[in-house]
Amino acid sequence: MHKKIKPFIFFQVLALSACASKQDLLVVEDNVRKLKTESETIKTQSAVSYSDVQQVRDDVSRLQGSIEEISHNNRQTFGRLGMEDSLLVHKVDELELRLQKIEQSIAFVKRDGFSEPSPVQPAPLTDAALLSDGEVKLNEKNYAAARESFSLLLQRTPASALSDEAQFFVAESYFGEKWYEKAILEYQVVISKYTKSSKRPAALYKQALSFELTGDTVNAKARFKDLVNIYPSSPQAALARKKLQ
Repeated sequence: MHKKIKPFIFFQVLALSACASKQDLLVVEDNVRKLKTESETIKTQSAVSYSDVQQVRDDVSRLQGSIEEISHNNRQTFGRLGMEDSLLVHKVDELELRLQKIEQSIAFVKRDGFSEPSPVQPAPLTDAALLSDGEVKLNEKNYAAARESFSLLLQRTPASALSDEAQFFVAESYFGEKWYEKAILEYQVVISKYTKSSKRPAALYKQALSFELTGDTVNAKARFKDLVNIYPSSPQAALARKKLQ
């Protein structure tokens, strides 16, 4: 009786084992499908992320190109404005010289027309005296009075050998007042008009400082580079190199 029952029980165990194995296989297959799906999702997300990163890189490159183009255009614009400013300075000098001649002619006519004698005027200061007087006032930080002396020299004898120094000190007076925008223009006159002046390296350096103090680092760096390239042995070039480091 017991011998007949045992084979029957054995077959039932085998059937249950087979069912369990199939169930496990289905679970494994399902897990594999899920992993494949997750893998495809990750691949898709990675591709999208890479595309986004590449887009950001392209945008940054375009922005850098735009910034460089703007900087280049600014330098060109400034150069053009500098030249225009120099031309205006020449025109103003010519007009002031013509006015001076007209005033002298009027004084001559009055004198020959038996007008009342004018009081004796003190002899005008020489160019050197005007320059020295302006420097003294500049050192005293009396900037407006200093400019009057320098401007009188420039108006009276625009071709004077001291004109470049007078123009440089005019720019220095504005720099001393921290009116850096105006100082930039006045230094530009020295740079453009007095190309052989010993004051030109100092004018380039102080103009670069003025740009820097107004927050225009692009033009400041460009001027420092110009100074190093044009006057590499000057004391100002050594200072400019430190600024460029």
